[in-house]
Amino acid sequence: QVQLVESGGGLVQAGGSLRLSCAASGIIFSTYDMGWYRQIPGKQRELVAHLTSGGMTNYAGSAKGRFTISRDNAKNTVYLQMNSLKPEDTAVYYCAPVLVHWNYWGQGTQVTVSS
Repeated sequence: QVQLVESGGGLVQAGGSLRLSCAASGIIFSTYDMGWYRQIPGKQRELVAHLTSGGMTNYAGSAKGRFTISRDNAKNTVYLQMNSLKPEDTAVYYCAPVLVHWNYWGQGTQVTVSS
């Protein structure tokens, strides 16, 4: 049974930082490319950070230079360090394997950035 449990969100002022965590189970974690996605109500979920199984990273333009994705395969956990947060980063953040037809999503973690 696949489970993805995100945590670490919260309310932060603009310019602040948060570190999100996502614990995965039910998959061979180390073999998957992992991503952090975010979704604003009424909008499509977008991929903001991507970390391959081999350690390569890629970021959405809005995240580049501010967000850092990392993983600990021994703990089946992926992280997202978010610095210099902006009000437009407010969203529910989810982690998931980066696969076109991935259908198992966790509950997400709410990030709210106040101006």
